[in-house]
Amino acid sequence: MTARRIRVLLAEDQGMMRGALALLLGMEDDIEVVAQVAAGDAILDAALAHRPDVALLDIELPGRSGLDAAADLRERVPDCRVLILTTFGRPGYLRRAMESGAAGFLVKDGPVEELAAAVRRVLAGETVVDPALATAALSAGPNPLTARESDALKASADGATVADIAARLHLSESTVRNYLSSAIGKTATRNRMEALREARRQGWL
Repeated sequence: MTARRIRVLLAEDQGMMRGALALLLGMEDDIEVVAQVAAGDAILDAALAHRPDVALLDIELPGRSGLDAAADLRERVPDCRVLILTTFGRPGYLRRAMESGAAGFLVKDGPVEELAAAVRRVLAGETVVDPALATAALSAGPNPLTARESDALKASADGATVADIAARLHLSESTVRNYLSSAIGKTATRNRMEALREARRQGWL
């Protein structure tokens, strides 16, 4: 009698990368890719439909980030283990991934054998994290930005004015200015656009 294969959901917005990962993982005797999606807001529906054992998620996806989707899966499909696979090995991303319930975090430049082993390990209940990234995350410290400071920075990404941001967040303009000023200070930058870039570089947003 053949042992049951590990059912994997794959979320990756780049078609060539998604296809390559699905092909390579499908060559493993004990792994089956049962669903592929290209957008973050399609992850939960696919997981509910296919009931994967492991969800392999990119972070930067259209519609909804892989980190947000990981939190959705923890709540709605708790038996599904989440493994974050990303190009961006940023310490802040690792912390956010663990907070969202992910069981593993790997960068994409590793060998497929390592990825397949990670799928098996997270399903067995282990936590799998890229060692170099774990060290960097520990040395970087926690995200210094509050949720509201992060919201204000993200709302300014398209060059919005303080008045625009205030309207979007339902805050007063003076409150928005205070949040942006605080974020600029915490990121040791000169203006909100520099603060936004630095926060993204660190993986805080």
